[in-house]
Amino acid sequence: VARLADPGQFDGLKARIEADPRLPLEAKREIDFYEEQSRALATFIRILGLSLAVIFSIGAVVGAMITMFAAVASRTAEIGTLRALGFRRGAVLLAFLVEALLLSAAGGVVGLIAASAMQAVDISTTNFQSFAELAFRFVLTPQIAAQAMVFALAMGVVGGFIPAWRAARLQIVDCLRAA
Repeated sequence: VARLADPGQFDGLKARIEADPRLPLEAKREIDFYEEQSRALATFIRILGLSLAVIFSIGAVVGAMITMFAAVASRTAEIGTLRALGFRRGAVLLAFLVEALLLSAAGGVVGLIAASAMQAVDISTTNFQSFAELAFRFVLTPQIAAQAMVFALAMGVVGGFIPAWRAARLQIVDCLRAA
């Protein structure tokens, strides 16, 4: 470990060290060294996080579908009345999709609030390559928050489309009989 008086001199020192065949050294900045040391752990955490996100996303889509199917089932008489008044299938489909989007937006906001609490937690683990302690923290940036909201809305569309399509495909007579 060496500390230079001027960090701008690093490139010159690195060139001198690499040019001298007597020194079997590799010069690198400290931040680069620790980044290389933690790359395997960061990759593991990224893969674990993505796997959990996929699993929970499937659960969220199924939950959205169940919620929207229940909404369709409880409002078949209303759907039939709207259709009898002249509302087209597309309008019914759009109404249920908007409802699914509103529910998924509310879920996304609740998720962001919960995720923002994770910023206060410091997590530490051992780097098994160097046996040094690695400490890290999750940071919720505006870009991540926007991506999370877009993802939540996409899950709402995926989970709400089939129930909305079913609501739009209901026959007027069948809806009014159920009333």
